[in-house]
Amino acid sequence: MPTVVLIGTLDTKGVEYEFLRQRLRERGCEVLLIDAGVLGAPQAAPDISREEVARAAGADVAELAARGDRGAAIATMARGATAIVLDLYRAGRLHGILALGGSGGSSLATTAMRALPIGVPKLMVSTLASGDTRPYVGASDIAMLYPVVDIAGINRISERILTNAAAAIAGMAQAYETFRPSAPSKPLIGATMFGVTTPCVTEARKELEGRGYEVLVFHATGTGGQAMENLVKGGFLAGVLDITTTELADELVGGVLSAGPERLEAAGAMGIPQVVSLGALDMVNFGPLETVPERFRHRRLYQHNPTVTLMRTTREECAELGRIIARKLNAAKGPVAVFIPKRGFSAIDVEGKPFYDPEADQALIEALEANLAPHIEVHEWDTDINDPAFARAMAARLDELIRAQQPAEAAS
Repeated sequence: MPTVVLIGTLDTKGVEYEFLRQRLRERGCEVLLIDAGVLGAPQAAPDISREEVARAAGADVAELAARGDRGAAIATMARGATAIVLDLYRAGRLHGILALGGSGGSSLATTAMRALPIGVPKLMVSTLASGDTRPYVGASDIAMLYPVVDIAGINRISERILTNAAAAIAGMAQAYETFRPSAPSKPLIGATMFGVTTPCVTEARKELEGRGYEVLVFHATGTGGQAMENLVKGGFLAGVLDITTTELADELVGGVLSAGPERLEAAGAMGIPQVVSLGALDMVNFGPLETVPERFRHRRLYQHNPTVTLMRTTREECAELGRIIARKLNAAKGPVAVFIPKRGFSAIDVEGKPFYDPEADQALIEALEANLAPHIEVHEWDTDINDPAFARAMAARLDELIRAQQPAEAAS
């Protein structure tokens, strides 16, 4: 019988959690209810008390309540809940996790959810689910459900939505408990892609699949890069084909698709082979045109579609990107090959297209090559990034690096 963990603040949402507990039991699930509330008395009987949650974070719940600082209390209880959830998972007592709440409850519960491995069922019923969910989901596989009405008692709308939520997590938990993964037969490769580098990544993926690999393609939208690097840290990937490093431009300039300051560091830290290129470093990403910050309105802008506006990186920004990439790759513990397409970094950075700027591209190339350590191999190609031969060459080199690092049978 699968076990579903419920995590919430029972001082404000006890009635709703009790409703969920009963619906889950009706569907054949065991339920563990964790109380992460602090202020008022719990409205439902928890299986794991708030005192236990606070202790897991090295705190005292009475002291938290006395301070009256809601933000600090949420952060502390989130740490404690995360520790307890991970202990339950390691003990085989968690096959799915479900929570509900507004901003505070969503922040608390999803902190614990994000700590769980990919594949563990996670469902967050949140009044924030129809807005920007990135702070809650991050690079994890959390499913979010919008409850339509506020989570304040059981009514004809919330009853239906919460019943659906219970049914969803029960089904996922049952599937998770009985799932038996097939034995891994092919090494996994992580590759990064953007719309403007799709032809390159598609060709490289085909080449790697023909050489016996399974390729996981990540959309370089910030969370995509984070997700790939999390898999690297988890030991899932045999190598990385980091064709599309565009997230570094957003981090540097202030676009909306940054993957954070540690992007392009996980493979190097883990010592796995990586082939890196300069895909889409000609652009920084924003939302609709009216959302572009005023300080950038004079720049070269291109509406990719009604919801995405691209901004051309300048010569100075490109030079700094070259230095950043060099610094990150120089620190790598494993083999690295850099492939440079001298005739354009994206589908719109070629002659006749909106972002064609060979001087800016050259500034990036020169800064990169000037700062790369001598042991980093560099391959210059007189093509644009989407040239099929360029793509196949990157895939072939990654295959060679992996086979040189591992026993032949590991990459066959």
